[in-house]
Amino acid sequence: MLHIINKSPFDASSLDTCLRMAQPGHALLLIEDGVYAAAKGSAVESRVAEACTKFTVFALQPDMDARGMTAKLLDGVTLTDYAGFVDLVEKHNTSHSWL
Repeated sequence: MLHIINKSPFDASSLDTCLRMAQPGHALLLIEDGVYAAAKGSAVESRVAEACTKFTVFALQPDMDARGMTAKLLDGVTLTDYAGFVDLVEKHNTSHSWL
């Protein structure tokens, strides 16, 4: 399953809810303000780092770039572009957007 998070972890509980429900082997894609979770030094860094040991975690590079966060990318998070986003959706039988 592909889990898609577009809300900042500082404004919504989407990330925490997703991390509780996701199963090992699932993929997590951070988009829009959800990419704030992929930054080194953030309040959620340890939770995302732990998630990287259970799930494949991606962040949408254009959204990281737009927020000036690409240089702060947390180890274990893979950047992807829009074509990669499409590939992730095609690869996974099911996707869930956490609102």
